[in-house]
Amino acid sequence: MSLPTYEVYAIKYAMRDARRTNHFLGGDPHDAAMPMDYFVWLIRNSERTYVVDAGFTAEVAAQRKRVHLRPPAKGLALLGVNASTVRDIIVSHLHYDHIGTFADFPKARFHLQDDEMAFITGRHRCHRLIRHSFEVGDVVGMVRMVYDERVQFHDGDDEIAPGVTLHHIGGHTAGLQSVRVHTKRGWVVLASDASHYYEHFEKGRVFPTTFNIGGVLEGYGKLNRLAESPQHIVPGHDPLVMSRYPAVSGDLEGIAVRLDVMPRT
Repeated sequence: MSLPTYEVYAIKYAMRDARRTNHFLGGDPHDAAMPMDYFVWLIRNSERTYVVDAGFTAEVAAQRKRVHLRPPAKGLALLGVNASTVRDIIVSHLHYDHIGTFADFPKARFHLQDDEMAFITGRHRCHRLIRHSFEVGDVVGMVRMVYDERVQFHDGDDEIAPGVTLHHIGGHTAGLQSVRVHTKRGWVVLASDASHYYEHFEKGRVFPTTFNIGGVLEGYGKLNRLAESPQHIVPGHDPLVMSRYPAVSGDLEGIAVRLDVMPRT
């Protein structure tokens, strides 16, 4: 029996201006602009719909000096997805920019790695440097979701549906997971923050906000083994995603792109 295929989209909801030195452990000799985009992702076919991550709110954007373009729920609505009916959200990890609007999805269950929940509630929260990228309201919110029986835990690699698999990577956070999706062009891997930019996995470089450097570097090998080719790996924050892949429509230029087609070279 052949695997089903899915459409896959990246939806941009925020951005920030930054320099190359902000994005590489140890800095970078080139003091050039290197902006960052923030995405959520949509996986769907005629039978199933999955949202990957939930972004952050306008209030958090203001606190952290990010440019908030639209709520993730509004971006999804532009593709015909009503946040109030979404049943499954795959959470790559629990940094503020990946879970902040969970309350906008009242019927969703959240797919999360065991290691990530342990990470956000354990001894590492005692260190300001590690907890800086988390919002305490999001952490408490996810604990409440557990008590409301709305979290589905995964212990390592797992299949949540034919053609959609989760893969524990770690590194950036203890429980970071990437998502592999079967599409008409083969297996596409949504790396999320397993690789923020193409340059990270292509050149073996590391983003500064990192829990385990070795885990990040080993994770690049896993991304390459999971994907059909390096062109099938989609990084988590690179503005190049918006230029390499075609817009869903003219009206959605700069907002949403198709990832289940080959990128421009």
